[in-house]
Amino acid sequence: MIKENFIKLYESSFRENWDLPCYTDYGEDISFTYGEVAEEIARLHLLFKHCSLRRGDKIAIIGKNNTRWCIAYMATITYGAIVVPILQDFNPNDVHHIINHSESVFLFTSDTIWDTLEEEKLTQLRGVFSLTDFRCLHQRDGETIQRFTRGLNDAMFEAYPDGFTKENIEYTTLSNDKVMLLNYTSGTTGFSKGVMLTGNNLAGNVTFGIRTKLLVKGDRVLSFLPLAHAYGCAFDFLTATAVGTHVTLLGKIPSPKILLKAFEEVKPSLIITVPLVIEKIYKNTILPLINKKGMKWALNIPLLDNKIYGQIRKKLIDALGGRFKEIIIGGAAMNPEVEEFFYKIKFPFTIGYGMTECGPLISYAPWNEFVPTSSGRVLDIMEARIYKENPESTLGEIQVRGENVMVGYYKNPEATKEVFTEDGWLRTGDLGTIDGNNNVYIRGRSKSMILSSSGQNIFPEEIETKLNNLPFIIESLVIERNKKLVALVYADYEALDSLGLNNADSLKAIMDENLKNLNNSVASYEKVSQIQLYPTEFEKTPKRSIKRYLYNSIAEE
Repeated sequence: MIKENFIKLYESSFRENWDLPCYTDYGEDISFTYGEVAEEIARLHLLFKHCSLRRGDKIAIIGKNNTRWCIAYMATITYGAIVVPILQDFNPNDVHHIINHSESVFLFTSDTIWDTLEEEKLTQLRGVFSLTDFRCLHQRDGETIQRFTRGLNDAMFEAYPDGFTKENIEYTTLSNDKVMLLNYTSGTTGFSKGVMLTGNNLAGNVTFGIRTKLLVKGDRVLSFLPLAHAYGCAFDFLTATAVGTHVTLLGKIPSPKILLKAFEEVKPSLIITVPLVIEKIYKNTILPLINKKGMKWALNIPLLDNKIYGQIRKKLIDALGGRFKEIIIGGAAMNPEVEEFFYKIKFPFTIGYGMTECGPLISYAPWNEFVPTSSGRVLDIMEARIYKENPESTLGEIQVRGENVMVGYYKNPEATKEVFTEDGWLRTGDLGTIDGNNNVYIRGRSKSMILSSSGQNIFPEEIETKLNNLPFIIESLVIERNKKLVALVYADYEALDSLGLNNADSLKAIMDENLKNLNNSVASYEKVSQIQLYPTEFEKTPKRSIKRYLYNSIAEE
């Protein structure tokens, strides 16, 4: 059991960092110091008390990353209620289901999302609050919430006649073994399950961040991954708030253009990201540079190449704000070509591994200890093993146990039983290996693995990575059809248009050439029989993995 009490970490942090900047909305004139956040939390606690909320009641939050999203989350856990963060990408039916399934009594939401929800389907909700200014958007018949919120300043004066000070910060005493968070996953299999995370699971991740000095007092972060997802939440928000870091919240879609401008302004001390974001920056910023004729020639000359790589590294570091210790990449597989290039130029990046069920971290190594193609070392508070159904196989399922592992899925004993082995290890569903130094190497998802007619294991993700590096291909999905591999491809139609190549004959010639080059680079049993163009981007989970289950029917055509 982690010694530090999860809730008390924040009681201490708000006191110790009282005057420091805490949360800022990027591009807007909204900013809170740690002291101001503590006061906002106190106001919400008075509201919760007025409504006789009890420990263990559920409070849902849905909306873009912003200051009040963070304050609502902090107010919930420090009161002793259970927070239910919901990804704003979920459709209204999923949101209705999660709010009802979790039995949430309060909802904090953006005004635009509230407009898409049907209040008559949310019968258990007692109150709904705006993430713009905390005003009450809806109350159940018979509630007096709107009247109370209008008089909240008077209630604060009555509770704190001498003004709210750091000495007034006192949060509930709740042991770390209590469930504090329900995180509904949006997996690649299509079923949303409520992951029950305890204070201990959350403290395991946060104290790891504190111990390894990922963030320290006075650091800055730019939070652009959705905070309702475990990865961004654990480090950009929970670790940051526990140590006195200034969090700037980017409430926009993180396109490379928007991100690079924000990095330049915020100059973050640590960057937490998913591969897609960094791969786009590589494609837009670095590739055009190294594909220039003279540059290609110069990179083949010893001594010159190191000098040029140094300049490219500096250009990339400056483009990302120039002040960060490292970039941590997680959430999905990294493109090997990009990884190899970053490693070659000694760029300070590392790749971690985790899952919502571990809140999220399983393995990580600092950038200067990172082993290429790995996903970091298993944390010292976690254990991992490889379970092989076939002892002859070099691969097996990665299974884990330890401080970060969830207690189960909410109101779903069947799914909980299925995901744990009889001796108590969590089945990750990922296939891979672990070396003698505890570095984890992931090959693919067991659910997406295809067994060839000759009995070979085929990992579609590995073929897709090669495909995505070929001309005019943005993304791809390799599926099995009639015992043959077919690649669905979403082409770079914009680039094709600009070159006048977006016509049937040109597209066929380009994709035939891509198919030939792909099949020359894979094993005989991995050869793809045809490329089929797909008209739109593939639908994805919030951590940017393709929802494969949606495309299974295409495989059966």
